[in-house]
Amino acid sequence: MIVWTAVMGALIGWIMAGFDGWGMFPGGLVGALAGLGLRAAVRSEIERAVQQLRSEMPAPVPVAPEPMAAAPPARTTLRAPVVERTPGPALEEPVEPAAEVLPEPVQPGALETALAAARDWLFGGNTVVRLGLVILFVGLSFLIRYAAAAGLFPIELRLAAVGLAGAALLAIGFRTRTKRPGFGLALQGAGVGVIYMTIFAALKLVPGFPMAAAFALMVLVCAFGCALALLQGSQALVLTAFAGGFATPLLLSDGSGDPAGLFGYYTLLNLAILFIASRRAWRMLNLLGFFASFGIATLWMAGGYTPAQLAVTQAFVGASVLIYLAAALLFARRTPGRLGAVVDTTLLFGPALAGFGLEVALVGDRPFGSAFAAIGFAALYLGVAAMATRRIGDRFRVLHEAMLAIGIGFVTMAVPLALGARWTSATWALEGAGAVWIGARQARWVPRLFGLALQAVAALLFLRSIGPNIDALPLANAGFVGAMLIAGALLGSAWWLRRPLASPDSQLGRRYAGVEAMLPRPLFLLGFFFWWLAWTLEATRLVPGPTDPDVPLPVFPLSLQLQLPMLAFVASAGLWRWIGQRADWEVARWPSLATLPALAFGFLAMLSAGRHLLFAPDWIVWAVAIGIHVLLLRLNDRDDVDGRYRRVLAATHVGGVWLGIAMLADCLWLGIDRAQLWNTSWAGVVLLVSVTAMLLVLTLWAGRALGSVQRSWPLDRHAVGYAWTAAIPAAALVAFGVLWTALDAAGETSPLPYWPLLNPVDLALGLGVVVLLLWRRTLLAAELAPSGAEQLRSPFFLAGTGLLIFTAVNTAWFRLAHQWLAVAWTPEALLGDETVQTGLAIIWTLIALTTMVAANRRGVRPLWLAGAGLLGLTVVKLVLVDLGGSGGGSRIIAFIGVGALMLVLGYLAPLPPRREEATA
Repeated sequence: MIVWTAVMGALIGWIMAGFDGWGMFPGGLVGALAGLGLRAAVRSEIERAVQQLRSEMPAPVPVAPEPMAAAPPARTTLRAPVVERTPGPALEEPVEPAAEVLPEPVQPGALETALAAARDWLFGGNTVVRLGLVILFVGLSFLIRYAAAAGLFPIELRLAAVGLAGAALLAIGFRTRTKRPGFGLALQGAGVGVIYMTIFAALKLVPGFPMAAAFALMVLVCAFGCALALLQGSQALVLTAFAGGFATPLLLSDGSGDPAGLFGYYTLLNLAILFIASRRAWRMLNLLGFFASFGIATLWMAGGYTPAQLAVTQAFVGASVLIYLAAALLFARRTPGRLGAVVDTTLLFGPALAGFGLEVALVGDRPFGSAFAAIGFAALYLGVAAMATRRIGDRFRVLHEAMLAIGIGFVTMAVPLALGARWTSATWALEGAGAVWIGARQARWVPRLFGLALQAVAALLFLRSIGPNIDALPLANAGFVGAMLIAGALLGSAWWLRRPLASPDSQLGRRYAGVEAMLPRPLFLLGFFFWWLAWTLEATRLVPGPTDPDVPLPVFPLSLQLQLPMLAFVASAGLWRWIGQRADWEVARWPSLATLPALAFGFLAMLSAGRHLLFAPDWIVWAVAIGIHVLLLRLNDRDDVDGRYRRVLAATHVGGVWLGIAMLADCLWLGIDRAQLWNTSWAGVVLLVSVTAMLLVLTLWAGRALGSVQRSWPLDRHAVGYAWTAAIPAAALVAFGVLWTALDAAGETSPLPYWPLLNPVDLALGLGVVVLLLWRRTLLAAELAPSGAEQLRSPFFLAGTGLLIFTAVNTAWFRLAHQWLAVAWTPEALLGDETVQTGLAIIWTLIALTTMVAANRRGVRPLWLAGAGLLGLTVVKLVLVDLGGSGGGSRIIAFIGVGALMLVLGYLAPLPPRREEATA
């Protein structure tokens, strides 16, 4: 667990540091600390569960001894507990009380263990003797150095004397092993250490002393010490012997700088420790050898190492890793526990961490050296894990999982050391998917959690590394393959987690299960995003230039680079909807519900690039995309039997109407652009014409379908949505467009001449008003009128429509005066012109006449009063405006024309009676 969190912390630290290697160390430290806390929490959960189990267990039932005919002979025997039988069938088996389950003791740390062992050795038993042995050993070492420096005796005699002293200690200790075991074992350990020191000193100080002989003697001493320790079953003896053996090179070092003898000597000691580990589970001996071996290697690398010593140093590091990994396996094999084999975490993880650190220091400056070192360690631990899977039972499950975790961790570290960020993220994503798959198969939540976290890191790393995708290979480049592999990992994880998986009955397991239950859908959507991103990166891929590789060229033109991602989304949504339907995977249908936003974003991207819908080959892309969108819309409508996506589908139909308006306007604007009519009223009425045309289509297509019982798709369920929900904003925009165009458009119709009522502005205004009235009439006449359609009968709607007509007619006169009478298109010029004012008076009178005549024939008194009000306003205008003019023909025409029309009005349209009068 600590390794998992340390690896994750290192990866996150590496990313946060801008992919600089130094960030892995603080990140790994923080991750290890988090792992320690998580491990403590897990152990607390286990201990609490065990305590609860103990509290729920029934107390053992005391059993009375069976009566015996005669007393047995007096001897000590081991008997199985006799269980009292309860009444029942004759063949009922006896019920035995359950054995008491004790919690597994928490293993202390390596430093705590070492300090406790040293304290126990020094202060346990005969402290004076043990302290004296330490002082004697150091004194003999100093004596050898002093004698060598002073030249008092020949070196051979001095070494022989020291060797005899060691042999004497060994002999005395062996003779007293039964009477005084502690004293005898201490002397034997000191004697073995002295003999080690003597042989090593002879190798260093005696000229011509053969190294082969020295190693042979050391092998014999190692074997002899191992035999004594195994014979007497004393870990203290073996610790004493090996402590002296490991200390000898440090005490007698001459600074020659040759590591061959030193590393060979330590390798022999390590092999001896491995031999003992195969016979006894002496953890302290394993730790002594591990820390001594890797400690001396670290000191050597920091001090006297040179590149010429690479082979011998690397051989020693590799041998040490193998020896202490084997020692960890042997320790687990020989140390059973209540919950399985006991794993020495220091020996299991220590060689991996320390060995890899030394390997990086040795080969890190070579091309891919660190990556190959990580791959080598990964192969070692994964190979051992695979072998352990075939040959060991379930009680070694923790050991197997730990080795598997270490191997996967090294694979994770090898990828960023060898490959770029995109390949690294892809590999991590696949690794995370594998962890999720293993956790799903084995019903274990910790691998699943690690796998999901690793996929999240991979996704973030890939997103951070996104840049120009420059590669000559189609579909085999880092951008496409990397994103596709991440997508595959995320989609696979979403598939495996689509149904709840089993988790252990613990507080942490239950909490994670609750979180995991919410992840399948977000995982699929994230996987679909990376799936789409892969195709987007391929669509925007660049290739090195034929003349200058530093100047890349796009594979597709810019126009398609903006629209192919939209097509990729729509096509991918269709593909995954088909997969979801075949696999009964509901979330796979979701992207097909979002094709309209994809079309909208693609349309905006097209406009931003200055493209148009009818450009080639853009129209081909849009035809395919719209066709897929309509097909998916129909399939989703067909399959939405329970109405789960009713609102989403209804909004998609309505939104498609508005996107269609924008597309129609874009096609019209393309014609304006080709004819170069941007500074004319042709361009000003494009949006109004587009909205009016769409409202007309909705009225004639969906509005009339409201009166029919048998309707085909999509009107069989979305007729109201098209004719009412989508049409209301269109009608409001038509009304606003009519008002705005009438007041703003000056009627520039070049290259055609201006003709009243036959110019684009007046035609667009008249069409807008007519379509508004037709839409109102169609909805009010429909048998299945939508809810709220009665509001179209309100006086406000009629008054607003009348205001639009009044404004359109008046501004038509303004445009005529501007185009034919050369009156400036400004409010001041138009309202200050006498001819314009005369025309307004006549127009107002005509409108009032028409309104009052229609009201009289229909018997609508309010409408007649409205016309009369406009006529009164006309009279006021004549008095206040036209009468105060400068005189001339305009004023005469105004008064005569208005007066004559009023006479006609009085004859044709008298005031209609009130409703009660008409009824009487």
